[in-house]
Amino acid sequence: MKYHYKDLGLSNTKEMFEKANKEGYSVPAFNFNNLEQIQGIIEACVETGSPVILQVSKGARNYIGKEMVPFLAQAAVAYARSKGSDIPVALHLDHGPDFETCKDCVEYGFSSVMIDGSHHAYEENIEESKKVAEFAHKHDVTVEAELGVLAGVEDDVVADAHIYTQPDEVEDFVKRTGVDSLAIAIGTSHGAHKFKPGDNPKIRLDILEEIEKRIPGFPIVLHGSSSVPKQFVDLMKQYGGEIADAIGIPDEQLRLASKSAVAKINVDTDGRLAFTAGIREALAKNPKEFDPRKYLEPGKNYMKEFYKEKIKTVFGSEGAYKKGE
Repeated sequence: MKYHYKDLGLSNTKEMFEKANKEGYSVPAFNFNNLEQIQGIIEACVETGSPVILQVSKGARNYIGKEMVPFLAQAAVAYARSKGSDIPVALHLDHGPDFETCKDCVEYGFSSVMIDGSHHAYEENIEESKKVAEFAHKHDVTVEAELGVLAGVEDDVVADAHIYTQPDEVEDFVKRTGVDSLAIAIGTSHGAHKFKPGDNPKIRLDILEEIEKRIPGFPIVLHGSSSVPKQFVDLMKQYGGEIADAIGIPDEQLRLASKSAVAKINVDTDGRLAFTAGIREALAKNPKEFDPRKYLEPGKNYMKEFYKEKIKTVFGSEGAYKKGE
C-alpha cells in the first residue's frame, strides 16, 4: 500500500449511503480534472453542508498523476475541516475498466472504486465485479458495479445505445458479487449531447421502483445525470465556443429518484460546461490577460455556484452535515 485513505482523512461510502437512503437524499458525486475544479466542488459542499464524492476517471487520474490525486483529496478534507465542516469526503474511481486499475487505486488512497463490467456478458461482469469487491474489502474500500449500459461518451466509455437494467437480474448480481452499490441504466446518458431540443427526456422511474423492490435498502447509483444547463451552453457560444444544442436530464426527475433508493448521482458534464464558460467569458472580456488565476477563478466560481444550487434543489443533501464558514 502506498497510502490508505483513512490516513488521508477520507471516508468510504458505506455510512454516507446509509444516511442518504434513510433521510431521502442523494450524495453528489462530482468529477474533477484539476485543482480549480476540486476547489469549486469542495467549497460548494462545505457551504451547503453536503457530503461529497470526489470522482476521477482513469483518464483524469492519468492526466493529474496518480501520485498527486490522493493528496488533492486530502487537501479538500483539510479545507473542509479548516472551515468547521464535518462533511465526509470520499475519493472514488469512476468507470474503472478492469481489476488492475481498481487495485492500483485502492493502493493509492482511494476510498471507493467502481468496476464497470457492463460491457461484458452477465457472468463475466459478475466474475470481474466479485474479484474487485473481494480485494477492495480487505482494505475497507467500498465498491460500485454497473448492470445495464448507458449510451453516450465519457472519456474512454463509449456506447451507442441504452441497454436498460433488468430488474430480475439485480438481486442475483448483488448477492453473487458482494458489491456495495449498483449503477443502473434507466435512461440517463453520458456526455453533453444526451437529447436534442424538442425531445422529451424521461428516465424510467418504473424500472427504478421495481429494482428497489427487488433489493430494498441497497444503494443505487445514477450515472450520466447532468442537466446540460442552457445558460452555460449559451455563454460558451456567446464567447466563441462551439457546441451543438442539447438538453440533459430534467432536475425534477432526478429529485424524485434521489428521494427513493438512489444514494449517489454522478455529474460531470455540467461542471465542465460551467467551468469552460467562465474561462471563455473571462478571456473574451480581458484579451490581454495571461495570469491563469484571473481566468481560471471565474470558471471555478460558476461551477461552485451551480453545484450549490444543484445540491439544494436536486440532490436534497443540503444541511445533511454541519455547514462550514
